Amino acid sequence: MKITIRSTALFVALTISALPIFSQSEKVSFMRPADQRGVNVFETPKGDTTEFKGLHVRIGGSFTQQFQMLSHTNEATANDVAFGAGTVNLNALYPLSPGFNLATANLRFDVQLEDGIRVVLENYMSSRHHPEFWVKGGYVQVDKLPMFGNPDWFANHVTAKVGHFGLNYGDQQFRRSDNGNTIYNPFVGNYIMDAFATEIAGEVYIYPVENFFVMAGLSSGIINGDVKDYGEQKKNPSILAKVGYDSQINDDLRFRLSASLYSNPGTTRNTLYAGDRTGSRYYLVAEPEYYRNFRAGGAVAATNATDRFTSGRLSPEFTNKVTSVMVNPFVKFKGLEFFGTYEMSQGIQAGETENRKFSQLAGEVVYRFMPREQVFVGGRYNVVTGTLPGATDDISVDRIQLSLGWYTTKNLLVKLEYVNQNYNDFAATDYRHGLNFNGVMVEAAISF
Repeated sequence: MKITIRSTALFVALTISALPIFSQSEKVSFMRPADQRGVNVFETPKGDTTEFKGLHVRIGGSFTQQFQMLSHTNEATANDVAFGAGTVNLNALYPLSPGFNLATANLRFDVQLEDGIRVVLENYMSSRHHPEFWVKGGYVQVDKLPMFGNPDWFANHVTAKVGHFGLNYGDQQFRRSDNGNTIYNPFVGNYIMDAFATEIAGEVYIYPVENFFVMAGLSSGIINGDVKDYGEQKKNPSILAKVGYDSQINDDLRFRLSASLYSNPGTTRNTLYAGDRTGSRYYLVAEPEYYRNFRAGGAVAATNATDRFTSGRLSPEFTNKVTSVMVNPFVKFKGLEFFGTYEMSQGIQAGETENRKFSQLAGEVVYRFMPREQVFVGGRYNVVTGTLPGATDDISVDRIQLSLGWYTTKNLLVKLEYVNQNYNDFAATDYRHGLNFNGVMVEAAISF
């Protein structure tokens, strides 16, 4: 008890003494705004002129609460198995009713260490997959070299990023929801095939001429650190590359086009399409009520939001080898914007020898209006097609999303979304055969 009291007192004393450092009035350089001002911001631009005034720490947070009104149906044949004192149908869907989902939250520290050098620590305080506090990652970003007199060639043309962070593959990551941080996303759900990977990595950006950039990077290829020797199974690093053009042509028109590459020739478990450990934004839709838990030896288990946390998504299961390319056009004319995605991916999971292929197409149109574009309406179409492990024929999943949103202030956002998703050409013995889910989501977000 004495230790607890002394520790608390010490923490309070240190916090009070550090208040000048933690002042939120100072701006951290080369940082994407955490509120509405960060919408349609992609890579941090090189033109930041924030004056360095010494060590500065900025604390930020994001919180999201949902009310879900979704329903689902399927046409799969019954698959009755023994469970407890009776039997259960593994192809029967989880019973849904309207209700609130557990609120999600992020905590972020941005530290200005030196002129043009900042450190970021990102944390999840509550998520669907991990309700406890845990660290997403942290990294250092260098936009200037004060230790070498801030040479212009680096300050104007180079950015380096090193640490454990979400990799810059595709532009969709700048619009997707990240646990409690949903303020940039004009919709509730992310993509069906959701490319999001946090890996130990380094990325170098070159801005040779105005409006144009190239990026090259190298990552560990796995979600966590790992020093185990797996024998013949190598842990190859992943190669990252991106090229983009982004121009504000005039006051009314902006055009951006980028192309990204992520490639790993073979590793123990790659998570490019299974790296979001926080869970999808649609809770328990397209999930069976009971399932075989292969992590527990194939025992039958009852579904819950933590174990079945990827509801509504589809992973191609390229866990051993993967090569993916994503192309993203973005056009904004006054309040009207179009964002598109074309993705091609191929790879294998452990035990496979022949590459399988998947493709993804997505297009969204959003119209923002009112004086500061605080109200928007939008629509998105998303379709994924490919061959699952052990199959010979393609399946597909398609989704339509319609949304209405209002930034009541730059830090507060309320969204209403209608979603309709279909699973096509799955085997009759698969619980996703003839599956459809649809309904309405209400989402309220705070970010600062």
